[in-house]
Amino acid sequence: MMRTIGFALNAAVLPAFTGCAAPQKARTPAGGQSCSVQFGVNNIHYVTVGEGRHTIVFVHCWAGNLGFWREQIPALADQARLVLIDLPGHGLSDKRPAAYNMDYFAGAVLAVMRDAGVDQATLVGHSMGGPVIYRVYEQAPEKVAALVVVDGFLRRPRATPGEAGKFIAQFRAPEYREYTRRFFGAMFPVPGTEALRDRVLSEMLATPQSVMFGAMEGMFGPDQPDWDLKPVPVPVLVINAKGPMCDAGDEKHIRSLSPRTDYRVMDGVGHWLMLERPAEFNALLAEMLRKFDLIAR
Repeated sequence: MMRTIGFALNAAVLPAFTGCAAPQKARTPAGGQSCSVQFGVNNIHYVTVGEGRHTIVFVHCWAGNLGFWREQIPALADQARLVLIDLPGHGLSDKRPAAYNMDYFAGAVLAVMRDAGVDQATLVGHSMGGPVIYRVYEQAPEKVAALVVVDGFLRRPRATPGEAGKFIAQFRAPEYREYTRRFFGAMFPVPGTEALRDRVLSEMLATPQSVMFGAMEGMFGPDQPDWDLKPVPVPVLVINAKGPMCDAGDEKHIRSLSPRTDYRVMDGVGHWLMLERPAEFNALLAEMLRKFDLIAR
């Protein structure tokens, strides 16, 4: 049964369910369909909406959920089929003990694509979603039409093992919730975004600590597999918030990753730029996708 009760952020646990019969607790956009597929020990929740010959798969940030892409749905659903995923341990997906690293998340994305009948898609990743989609490409390059990175790392930050370990350990500590509020709250520097900041942080803190710590370790742990994006033949499209993640050195590196690169910067926004100024972000994203024939013209 399809649910059309309006889109909302969510953090409930999805019951044991596989298919697209839309459990009662699932929230879907109007005209969309809520589904799930088993991957490893976790049932993975995802939503599909829209139609067309192009498919775009959206992968959220660390401790986020598919609702963080809610503003992009009305802008793109008439130009492509959209698949929005709650990564394992996040949103409505199961939160059972697992190795919550980038390869596990990438495997879940591929499981969703198979279940949804997606042969090839443009992958959009915000923040940690970037490393996840790079690992998807590494595991199954034939499934990837393009990579779109939204204010995310394209290579692991330079840090000593000690520095990385100290940073990661803060998410294992009893005070992890307060640290998360301070650290990620600072990523909303623009006045007037306080309500959005509080909503995003509330959703993030609904993620179990074990998942938060595991994903952070999977992203930055020195003993974890390398997830840096290597040069690829597919388009690499990057939209960054103006700040330390978009200096001249980073731009040079980004442009070296693909012969089909498009790099844009939004000023006056924080890390969740697609929620802070959605109209501007959506217009920019659509322009970049259209440039490489990744959505309907």
